[in-house]
Amino acid sequence: MTNTWWRDAVIYQVYPRSYADGNGDGVGDIAGIRARLDHLSALGVDAIWFSPWYPSPMADAGYDVSDYRDIDPVFGTLGEVEALIAEAHRAGIRVIVDVVPNHCSIEHPWFQKALADPAAPERELFWFRDGDEMPTAWRGEFGGTTWTRTPDGAWYLHLFTPEQPDFNWDHPRVRAEFESVLRFWLDRGVDGIRIDSAALLMKDPDLPEVDPSAKHPFHDLDAVHDVYRSWRRIADEYADRALIGEVWLPEVDRFAAYLRPDELHAAFNFDFLGCAWDAGAMRACIDRTLDAHAGVGAPATWVLSNHDVTRHVTRYGRQDTAFSFATKREGTPTDLELGTRRARAAALLSLSLPGAAYVYQGEELGLWEVENLPVEARQDPMWQRSGHGRDGCRVPIPWSSERPPFGFSPDGAAEPWLPQPEGWKDLTVAAQTGDPHSMLELYRRAIAARRALSGPMRWLPSPPGALAYARGDVAVVVNMSGAPVPLPDHDTCLLASGPLDDGVLPPDTAVWLRTT
Repeated sequence: MTNTWWRDAVIYQVYPRSYADGNGDGVGDIAGIRARLDHLSALGVDAIWFSPWYPSPMADAGYDVSDYRDIDPVFGTLGEVEALIAEAHRAGIRVIVDVVPNHCSIEHPWFQKALADPAAPERELFWFRDGDEMPTAWRGEFGGTTWTRTPDGAWYLHLFTPEQPDFNWDHPRVRAEFESVLRFWLDRGVDGIRIDSAALLMKDPDLPEVDPSAKHPFHDLDAVHDVYRSWRRIADEYADRALIGEVWLPEVDRFAAYLRPDELHAAFNFDFLGCAWDAGAMRACIDRTLDAHAGVGAPATWVLSNHDVTRHVTRYGRQDTAFSFATKREGTPTDLELGTRRARAAALLSLSLPGAAYVYQGEELGLWEVENLPVEARQDPMWQRSGHGRDGCRVPIPWSSERPPFGFSPDGAAEPWLPQPEGWKDLTVAAQTGDPHSMLELYRRAIAARRALSGPMRWLPSPPGALAYARGDVAVVVNMSGAPVPLPDHDTCLLASGPLDDGVLPPDTAVWLRTT
């Protein structure tokens, strides 16, 4: 029988630059990850998703790839990664690697050949166009224009930064290359492939302008599904491998199309990630999610944060608790105590819903968004192009001691690549381990206890401002209101995100109950 581990796994995202620094240069690396693998074993996760670690000039933190079959020296070597995969497997943890198919780096050999010679066949592998005027007025995913002119007068397309030229997925050589890249990593034993910007690959070759009344020229074109059908056939040649898409789409039916039985196994649930801390909005989001996935037989996923978005401890402490890139702004007043209380409750919510749960590194420590980074330290191109960025959720995580670098780098080593706040001294792994009231121990208990939850969920009657549902004989109640709510009849309390009053659930608190 096929092992469908991805359907209910707890998957931990490692952002390699910020997890642990093994060689003392201030940047996280493979050696650091291997040395801290025991943390993930103790946490109880089923799989690790690694953000890109490929050779890259780092114009966009490694999402500008120059070689998809090797490891950037700042992180280590391919041999070290192969050892890491083996060590993770021995610990019972699966490995997911990040593949970036929409674009590469300007230092990729194909693009270098295309740039050097207007007659080179490699120009057909990208979107080069001649002319005095910019081919379109398309706006980039990070803001700004999407075309850059070459010294010979041609233009090339980049939906992200100029250092990230888009591939032409109409060309068979591009498709064959990425099928080879998939096999390269699957042959090395990885258990899954996370697909970056999965809905953006195909472009309308006529290059029309964006028209709200017409099909978008590069978002979610129908032909992209042919790519993932071919990838699924490759994945199916290997045992128990999963394809997981980053699919940002507001239309539920369009999103679900990527999860048909012959395409991707799973996709990130950005509807849930961006949902406000509001019972009505959250229930509607959960219903939409479960309905969409049931229609194609795919598992739902539950995501609270990742390397691109404001950490939810911060977001939940704001007046506007929803997230979108359009409204992401630093410096908004934040109540971190409130945000932490809600983040604890959200952990029990996300880990109790049917499907797979994703945990971004540092969530289990209750880290907040670092919003006072000095301008000279910022490296995110989104900051440069739009005025708001993602560096604040990428600050290296704290492991031990009472001052930076908090065990991230060896004592006396270089400063971490982004500065850590002094206030994190109480949030280190060492400080929280063994403290029954800490965020870390809450996550450890919840991940272990979630094994007792089984079957589909069913909604239970609940007071205004609260969610209540059951999984088997376990009831979950999440109070998102500003007043206490009564608890349902139950035998025992399995887990609570905060202290309980006699017979009632305080505001911004969640509980798992064994029912009668």
